[in-house]
Amino acid sequence: MERLSIAQIIDNINAEKTFHAVAEDYSFTLKIDDYVHYVCGAVHDGHQFRNELWDNCLHTEYDRWYEEDPETKNMVVSHPIVIAGCDSRFEYDLNRTPDEAVFETAWGKQLWKSPLPDDQKKKSQDKHANFYKVVHALISKLESKFGICIVYDMHSYNWRRWDREVPTWNLGTSNVDNDRFGDVIETWRQSLSEIPFPQDIKSTAAINNTFYGNGYFLKFITKAFENTLVLATEIAKVYCHEYDQVIYPEVVATVESELKTKIPEHAALFYKMHKN
Repeated sequence: MERLSIAQIIDNINAEKTFHAVAEDYSFTLKIDDYVHYVCGAVHDGHQFRNELWDNCLHTEYDRWYEEDPETKNMVVSHPIVIAGCDSRFEYDLNRTPDEAVFETAWGKQLWKSPLPDDQKKKSQDKHANFYKVVHALISKLESKFGICIVYDMHSYNWRRWDREVPTWNLGTSNVDNDRFGDVIETWRQSLSEIPFPQDIKSTAAINNTFYGNGYFLKFITKAFENTLVLATEIAKVYCHEYDQVIYPEVVATVESELKTKIPEHAALFYKMHKN
């Protein structure tokens, strides 16, 4: 893996170079092993929280971990193109708009002991902006090369906080073209519902049951690229204990192994059905 500037990363994409890179400020990673028509993203995988913010933060390390999406990068790590955040969403949230990316409150609780200084806020906003410069360059390259593109936007959610039964997998589709892509959306839902889990974990999949696909990552790509479908794909945190902060690696490995086959199969179907 190389440490590269934003300009160098974009130059590599434009030249169709294969590479593994971390942004020079260590805010995100991008791996391109091959230029294919699908991308895996894990914008909430990161847990880093820069030192200058520590003393001013009212949320604990556990509070932050609880609302992040740990292991979502590892679930798709084997795929040819993977982009993932390294920083915590409590520093800046890649799935919110630039104006809303730096929180003042988080999940009903004030985040900072005192208001964040403008220079610290700008540092976070600049990281957010740089990530989206790369996203734009990447999807531009893939759409121009293949005509269409599909993005698997991987997230997780805290299922224990719900007071009703919720699905193992949820697809949020309220901001994509369901008339055009409804067939491949349903195929993806069905495919996820068939994943066998260890520990007698049920595998169910629903559309717009717990979340609706309102994230900025999806909206940014959908607005900018008319031939790219973003599938906001949320797994309930059955792969960890939300309250004890324990990861179940055998469950993560199962998901990774299943998606290693299911994502390229589904992406191939998407290309076959919508390439024209």
